Amino acid sequence: AFFWRDFKYVGSLYGSIAHIADGHFDDKVPVRQRGEWGQIAVQTNRLVDRLKRSLDEERKAEQTKNELVTNVSHDLRTPLTSIIGYLGLIEQDRYRDEVELRHYVPIAYDKSQRLHLLINDLFEYTRMRHGTISLHAVRLNLVEMIAQLLVHHRISLEEAGMEGYLEAKEPDVFVMGDPVKLVRVFENLLTNAITYGKDGRRIDFAVHKEDGMAIAEATNYGEPIPSTDLPHIFDRFYRVDKSRSENNGGSGLGLAIVKSLVELHGGRIEAESDSYRTTFRVRLPLAEDRPPSNA
Repeated sequence: AFFWRDFKYVGSLYGSIAHIADGHFDDKVPVRQRGEWGQIAVQTNRLVDRLKRSLDEERKAEQTKNELVTNVSHDLRTPLTSIIGYLGLIEQDRYRDEVELRHYVPIAYDKSQRLHLLINDLFEYTRMRHGTISLHAVRLNLVEMIAQLLVHHRISLEEAGMEGYLEAKEPDVFVMGDPVKLVRVFENLLTNAITYGKDGRRIDFAVHKEDGMAIAEATNYGEPIPSTDLPHIFDRFYRVDKSRSENNGGSGLGLAIVKSLVELHGGRIEAESDSYRTTFRVRLPLAEDRPPSNA
């Protein structure tokens, strides 16, 4: 009788495994509580689970790649179509006078600049995704760096009808970081505020120390980010609906690049938004204090 039960169970195992092998990966092999055959069934189910996860990850990766190609194609095609159109009008002498010609050229140039930005963002994001980007870290003062950034972007702020302010409880907040890449982080947060928060007329930066971290906040007072969009704003190619237009929409990679750069420095970034303000908060490890000089 014992042998017959084993024989029936082996037959059941064979049937279940054959069914799964036909592609029914959501099914399970029946497990008998005792004996070696039961252990074989348990391990078979583990194998099927791992195979199913692997296939799901592969499908997700393929879907992500397809979305990447689709988004890149759309974002590159839009300015390129405009460039070709305006240069075509010029090449075919289809303009009334030099005034109209001078109107076409800046538009084509502006679209080419946008195209250049999109391509640079794409290359930089791809490099970071593949781990081919390196840091050249030095000890730098975050307060001083953001202050200089506000000075450099004074004209951009004025043109947007905005003012920039910096509040720092201490004059020196040092971190170990790559100056070029950290400037890219805060420059992106500044231009993001200019683009989407100019209705609020100002952007406030604040820097302080907290629990061994340097905290830098960038706050604007424009239209809030909807709560449904907030968890996704650091995803690549994600844009809040109000910023989808060609004229004010970015590459859709800006905040994804910012997040990657911050994490490359051992930090993290988060965002919060309500009807009053939107704040991006960057946390970076503080640099160790320098030993006193003997000089």
